[in-house]
Amino acid sequence: MQQGDQMECGGKEEQLLQLVCVRSASTGEEAMAEWAAEQSSSRSALSLFKEKEAEIERRKLEVRDKVFSMLGRVEEESKRLAFIRQELEVMADPTRREVDAIRKRIDKVNKQLKPLGKTCLRKEKEYKMCLDAYNDKSNEKATLVNRLMELVSESERLRMKKLEELNKTIESLY
Repeated sequence: MQQGDQMECGGKEEQLLQLVCVRSASTGEEAMAEWAAEQSSSRSALSLFKEKEAEIERRKLEVRDKVFSMLGRVEEESKRLAFIRQELEVMADPTRREVDAIRKRIDKVNKQLKPLGKTCLRKEKEYKMCLDAYNDKSNEKATLVNRLMELVSESERLRMKKLEELNKTIESLY
């Protein structure tokens, strides 16, 4: 940055020298005095600018250092707070871990119960359907057995009747 400033100054000095040369031809010593005053004021302005720039850079570094030191302290304090929070949780409820473990087991059992419950409902529906079919077939069987009994008793009655007729016919022959 300083080389760039020196080049700018060199360029300014050349312009000023040309200006002085042009003026010196016309005014002479007045121009030289004026030129010397301008030269001195531009140098003092340049040095003042450099001083302000150095001051700004120094303050910037100070602020950065302060910010980093505060961040370090904040991290340390957050670690301390996390440790304290953990200690408070342990002190607050010593059986909390057991309770959490039991809750997790309950959740696990609930997850296992859901499909079992669905299977049970499905099996109950199947059972009811099978039971209804069984009852229907049992009723049909009972009806058929009753009809068979009626037919057998009617057949026996008819056979007995025929036997009696045959018996009468045989007795009438003797």
